[in-house]
Amino acid sequence: MIKPFHSTTYRRLLIAVSAVLPLFGCAPMIQTTPASIEQTASVSSHTIKLLAPAEITLATGYSRTLPDKSAWKPVGHLPQGTVYRPVGTIFTIEGRQVHEAYLVIRDSKLVGFYLPGEQNYSPLSNAVPLNLGEVE
Repeated sequence: MIKPFHSTTYRRLLIAVSAVLPLFGCAPMIQTTPASIEQTASVSSHTIKLLAPAEITLATGYSRTLPDKSAWKPVGHLPQGTVYRPVGTIFTIEGRQVHEAYLVIRDSKLVGFYLPGEQNYSPLSNAVPLNLGEVE
């Protein structure tokens, strides 16, 4: 015998679905690992600029564009590469939260981001080639 569908069962189902549904709309968190910037003599003091824009797609599904002619000043080094902060602006990346981000560059490729507020490193799944020059 099939039992009739009771309104309490319907309410419980509705509450359960309502509680879980918002989780599907949340963006994924940005993958990070703890990192500390090292100040070394091998870090250049030359500010760099992008000679062409660079499109970045994060694992979170969000994308960012590094604008051409943007200037970046070296602030230190991580094992993954040299860390550059933007000059005259703030750069952010986004996942479940928005994070201030510095570029981590190795061999003229963007390999990830240093998140100064959290002191974390966030790798890119694919390195992005950058067309770089020095600020005169």
